[in-house]
Amino acid sequence: MDFSVIDKLNLELPPIGLYYDLLKPQEGIPQLDKSIKKSICEILRYAQEKNEAFYFTRSNDETCVGKIMVGMDEFPPSALSGQIGERLGVFDDSRCNARLYYSVKRLPVGTVNYVSFIPYKELKTVPDVLLFAGTAEQMEPVLRAATYTTGMSYTSQQTPVMGCSWFMIWPYMTGNINFFVPAFVHGPSGRKLWSSDTVLVSVPYQWVPTVIENMSKMPLKLKGHETKEGYYTEFEGILKDLGNEMQELETKLNEE
Repeated sequence: MDFSVIDKLNLELPPIGLYYDLLKPQEGIPQLDKSIKKSICEILRYAQEKNEAFYFTRSNDETCVGKIMVGMDEFPPSALSGQIGERLGVFDDSRCNARLYYSVKRLPVGTVNYVSFIPYKELKTVPDVLLFAGTAEQMEPVLRAATYTTGMSYTSQQTPVMGCSWFMIWPYMTGNINFFVPAFVHGPSGRKLWSSDTVLVSVPYQWVPTVIENMSKMPLKLKGHETKEGYYTEFEGILKDLGNEMQELETKLNEE
């Protein structure tokens, strides 16, 4: 696919394609340096900053729940019982935190041995998830591209912890596009990974061709978004034209 239309969004951080592989990563992609010890959401931010492809595997250190989310490890009972979230002050008590594990998506243990992070300019195939980051204004055309030829509605799924599941795993497992605010989640917010006005948009492989193709043919910046006055002028003009067309149709039908 030609991903070059993404250039027109003028994003500060490059969109990253994620791949979940059982047997081997794509040829020519290096492993993440084993001296780097980060949570998986930090690894995503690192990929955006470096703008270079690499893969992560179980031999790499990961400091949070990332390996569990991608199927390389399992939760210990202390986590599943909800002890962590209560002690962080995110939940009232452990049972509230424990309930979260019933809904948060994670890949089955043993199904993924390699997670590749590839900047969009290096993508040669449709990734499992294509992840965008930017302001709400910058992400608007990405979401609009999904609904442009389908009429689909926008949805956002997230919880106050384990955000990596919602922007990396949930879209892949459900086939649904997700938009996500990192500032609403404990880990990304505490680690100061993105500015408070950042929105992440995760596009699973089923939707990548639709989003990219529609971005290539639709206006990325709508005329009605340029100025407030321009919005009202355009909208009122459309209503006036439709009123005239309906009046002409009514006259024609009465004459027949």
